[in-house]
Amino acid sequence: MWKVGMSEEVGKALQSVVDRVNQAAARRPKTLPSVPPRLVAVSKTKPPEMVIEAYQHGQRDFGENYVNELVDKASNPQILESCPEIKWHFIGHLQKNNVNKLLGVPHLYMVETVDSAKLADKVNGSWQRMRAAGTQRLNIMVQINTSGEQSKHGLPPEETVSTVKHILSQCSALNFSGLMTIGRYGYDLSDGPNPDFQMLLSHRQEVCDSLKLPFENVELSMGMSTDFEHAIEVGATNVRVGSTIFGNRDYPNSAANTPTPSPEKRSKVVSEEAAKKMEHLTVTEH
Repeated sequence: MWKVGMSEEVGKALQSVVDRVNQAAARRPKTLPSVPPRLVAVSKTKPPEMVIEAYQHGQRDFGENYVNELVDKASNPQILESCPEIKWHFIGHLQKNNVNKLLGVPHLYMVETVDSAKLADKVNGSWQRMRAAGTQRLNIMVQINTSGEQSKHGLPPEETVSTVKHILSQCSALNFSGLMTIGRYGYDLSDGPNPDFQMLLSHRQEVCDSLKLPFENVELSMGMSTDFEHAIEVGATNVRVGSTIFGNRDYPNSAANTPTPSPEKRSKVVSEEAAKKMEHLTVTEH
């Protein structure tokens, strides 16, 4: 439930995250492309009022995990009226039967989770049919399963170059923007750099070398609430932060009102519930 006073809380939390993003970017090695990191505020389960508050505090990029929730939120009259420059990122698993519904979203800016050439073809064809011929290409990222977990969605790493090549040569309505990973949840940075981030970095190198693409043209979407600073330090250009800005997620109690979570979300929820019981701490994700 939205309450008076939450506006100030969202504004303060957002500014704190923006400051941390900028400080992390300043710590990046000079050898990395000097692309300012983009902060995607993940508004999953949050009411339109909170999106509007973040927008009024300067935030423009917002992310959603579920197609139906994104459709409802992006079409909300308050958001349409109050947020004319909003940019929506889809960051959840996309099934082919939901592509048309997703591509009809107002102010859709990027689909970060294209995980196969077949899905790319479907998105490409649907975008061409649904939008006027003069409409600009749709920004997409290719999602890689860097952790190798069966519960995670994403392209097998060894198929990265061939899939990107297919998109560049066969999907004229799509603008290949970069690579994305979710990675293993709860990695301990005291063990060294996150191996999922390192793998995404290496695959960008491979893509750029093989397809003769400039480094600065291939973004890296990696890092969430618990590790976005480390992600930026090693080269992320796009980070997805939700609960650190908006607070804990408000999942409905009614199963009928709850979107069916993808396997990785189910495993995260289980991990979070266990952590709460054991440590009584607030667990953040995204």
